[in-house]
Amino acid sequence: MIDFSFSSEQELIRDTAHRFAQKELLPKYGYWDKHNEFPAHLVAKMADLGFMGMTIPKKYGGQELERVSNGIVVEELAKGDFNLSILTFGLMGDVLTQHGTEEQREYWLPALAQGKKILGISLTETESGSDAGSIKTTAIRDGDEWVINGEKSTTSIINADGWLLLARTNPKDSGPKGISCFLLTRDAPGLTLSTYQDLGGRVIPRGPIALENVRLPLSSLLGDLDRGFPLIMNAFDYNRALIGLMCLGAAEQTLDETIQFAKQRKSFGRFITTNQGVSFPLAEAATYLEFGRWACYRVLWLRDQNLPHTKESAMVKWWVPKTCVEVIHTCLLVHGHYGYTQDFHVEQRLRDVLGWQIGDGTAQIQKLIIARHIIGREYV
Repeated sequence: MIDFSFSSEQELIRDTAHRFAQKELLPKYGYWDKHNEFPAHLVAKMADLGFMGMTIPKKYGGQELERVSNGIVVEELAKGDFNLSILTFGLMGDVLTQHGTEEQREYWLPALAQGKKILGISLTETESGSDAGSIKTTAIRDGDEWVINGEKSTTSIINADGWLLLARTNPKDSGPKGISCFLLTRDAPGLTLSTYQDLGGRVIPRGPIALENVRLPLSSLLGDLDRGFPLIMNAFDYNRALIGLMCLGAAEQTLDETIQFAKQRKSFGRFITTNQGVSFPLAEAATYLEFGRWACYRVLWLRDQNLPHTKESAMVKWWVPKTCVEVIHTCLLVHGHYGYTQDFHVEQRLRDVLGWQIGDGTAQIQKLIIARHIIGREYV
C-alpha cells in the first residue's frame, strides 16, 4: 500500500524549520530586499539547526539525511524567506560528496555545513543559453595548472565564496562531451564579477562573470576529466524538485496570509470570502498547490530510492513555478490595492518566484525533456 505520510523524525524537522522560519525569517523578509543586505547571521542560525548540511555526511559535519527531509526544510524556510531557503539546497554538498577528492571534501563540506562558505554554479553563456552543452569557456592545462578563459552570462549566488564552473577541456568534442567541472573561488586572479539588478531574488543575486587567464591548480578539477556535464545534469534532476518546493513554500505562505486577510476584509457590509469570485479562486489555488507539493516530494522520494526521475523532475520544474506565480498573482488581486504595496509580502514573493520560470531550465526545455521520454528521442 502507498504511504503518503512523513516519518516522526521528518515531522520534527518540519516543525523545527517552520517555527524558525516564522520567528526568525518572516519578520525581516522584505527588509533585506529593500536594503540590499545579506543576513549572514541568519545563515549561521540555519547552520546551527543543521539546515545547511542536510545531505552532507556526518563525517564532514552534516546531517546525512535523505532528499525528502531536505525538501521539507526548503519548503518550510521558503515560507519565511524565499531567498534564504535556496542556500539549504543539497546540490553542492551532494556533488562534492559523490565526485570530490578527499581533499576537496575536507575543505568544502564542513564549511558548507557550518554556513561559513557558500557555493553557486557558473554554467550559462550568452551563445549557449538553454543549450548548456555548447559552452565555449575553455580550460587548457598548462603544467600544474588549468588556464581558463571565457565569459558566463549568468552565475548563481554571485556573492558566494566559490562556484562549480563548467568549461570545455577537450576542444575536439562538441556538445556536452569534453566539458569538465572545476571549483572556482572568488579570489582567483583574472576573475571579474558583476551583479544584475534583477526584478527579484536580490538577496541572493546573480550576475555575469569574465575569466581572463584564470589559473587554477590541477586539484580544482571536480570529478572525471571531460565528464563534468553529466555530473551537473544528474544533480539538476532532483534539484528541480527542491526549486518546486521552494516556490510552493512561498505560495503556501501567501495563500495562508491572503485567507486571513480575506476573512477580516468587508465590502458591501459582508466579508469578501462570501463572494465566490474570491473564495473559488482561493479554493483552486489550494488545489493546485496540493497537487504540486506531492509531485515534488515524489521526485525526491524517487531519488532517495535510486529510481529514474528525470521526466518527473522536468514535469515539476515547468509546472510548479508557473502555478505558484499564478497563485501569488491571484492572492495579490484578492488583497486589492494593498497587495500592490510593500506593506505586504505578496508583491515581493511574486517578484522572487517569477525568476524560477527561467532559472535552472525554462519550461520549453523541460517539455522537450518530457517529450523525449514519452515519445522517444528519435521522434522529437
